[in-house]
Amino acid sequence: MKLYQKLAADLAHQIASGVLRAGDKLPSIRQTHRQQGVSVTTVVRAYSLLESQGLIEGRPQSGYFVRHRDAPSPIPDTGLAPSRPEPASASVDVSRLVLTTLRAIGSGAAVPLGSPYPDPRLFPLQRLSRHAQAIGRQFTLLGVPDELPPGNPELIRQIARRYLENGARVDPAEIVVTLGATEAINLCLQAVARPGDTIAVESPTYYAMLHAIERLGMRALEVATDPETGIDVDALASILDHQRVAACMVMPNFQNPLGYQMPDANKRALVALAMRHDMPIIESDVYHELHYGPTHPGSLKRYDRRGLVLHCASISKSLAPAYRIGWAMPGRYRDQVEKLKFLNTLTTPSIPQRAIAAYLQHDGYERHLRRMRKMLAQQARMMMAAVHRFFPAGTRTSNPRGGYVLWVRLPPPLDAMRLYRLALARGITVGPGHMFSTGSGYHNFIRLNYSYTWSPEIEQALITLGKLATTCLRQDTAAARSR
Repeated sequence: MKLYQKLAADLAHQIASGVLRAGDKLPSIRQTHRQQGVSVTTVVRAYSLLESQGLIEGRPQSGYFVRHRDAPSPIPDTGLAPSRPEPASASVDVSRLVLTTLRAIGSGAAVPLGSPYPDPRLFPLQRLSRHAQAIGRQFTLLGVPDELPPGNPELIRQIARRYLENGARVDPAEIVVTLGATEAINLCLQAVARPGDTIAVESPTYYAMLHAIERLGMRALEVATDPETGIDVDALASILDHQRVAACMVMPNFQNPLGYQMPDANKRALVALAMRHDMPIIESDVYHELHYGPTHPGSLKRYDRRGLVLHCASISKSLAPAYRIGWAMPGRYRDQVEKLKFLNTLTTPSIPQRAIAAYLQHDGYERHLRRMRKMLAQQARMMMAAVHRFFPAGTRTSNPRGGYVLWVRLPPPLDAMRLYRLALARGITVGPGHMFSTGSGYHNFIRLNYSYTWSPEIEQALITLGKLATTCLRQDTAAARSR
């Protein structure tokens, strides 16, 4: 048990035994720091953990108090969607905003709450580097062989073996190795649709999906999406009855930005709908290893009997972001995807493929994942507790089942783009909701990244962000009344 967990457990015992009663004020963070001889960060993490468990509550300018037993705990609200999107396709142009945001994050000077990338300190980079260096020394003597599509045979074998360990049988011959999941998604979309076609997507949806649609000159059709259960299959069925949709792109497990895990019944229903209409589904499953529950989530692929699901995944979120190794299992479109891979980028670098294969075979991937999942689940609770404490009343959050992003609905008429600019001027990045839609329905939403180790800097950034949000809300409300 870590020090902050021990401190939290001691305080929880005092609450359970009645030493600390409902309404009692806890010692301040500074007092506990001095009395217990632990760091301020340790106390902050302990109090945040107790707050996320519903045992205590933070009151602005007052401190922390034992929560009354009948008081509501900060369980996330599911009222996270704007008005139901109209079933009309739209051209896509979100790349400029995304590029500006990523440049700010990449500068290294900002607190990366808006980053789409996990904290690099989560990964066993030294072990991976040792594998890469050993392989590089072999290539110095023998020369670097080309890894033409479908990719390195040992890596493909290890990928198939990993699926088998998680209860899914896959055919290794179906796997095509790519430059990350982004290339896999682009190749699959290119294989099933043409410029001008309409592609159904979740609302909100991960902007990489919108980028792929934009790049290929297609149109996005946003489908109502529940923050707990995923894309509305009935709404999609109604759309398919009245217009042609070339393909559907979804992220059923720990969707970015909502974080939900689509129930198995809904997954079966979505695949059954696709089979009735002979509609391909491009499934992005990049977060599938980052589940918080006891069992690994199933994919849409397991319910596919006609080769209509084009499954895309990678190790970028769970093991090695910098290596850019992903893959596609494109079903009946496998040969076309392999051909497009060859035409677009010819090969995927050999050393990263072989280093990943060696790590998966020898270096305890599951042990690494258990540590990572535990840390992310804990930091998700801490981030939710901090948002509920520091942000304006009426703020709502998602309830992530995996991954590392939190979707936040700010009270209207607050303008998230103005908050984004004000935060950036103070060295804090957020992901404005505009990046996750072709319309303006998410103007009061932001996405936050909780993968970075909790620290006084992270907490202070959230406090500052909450104050900025309160100021924006007051000003935007006054402006709306004056109109």
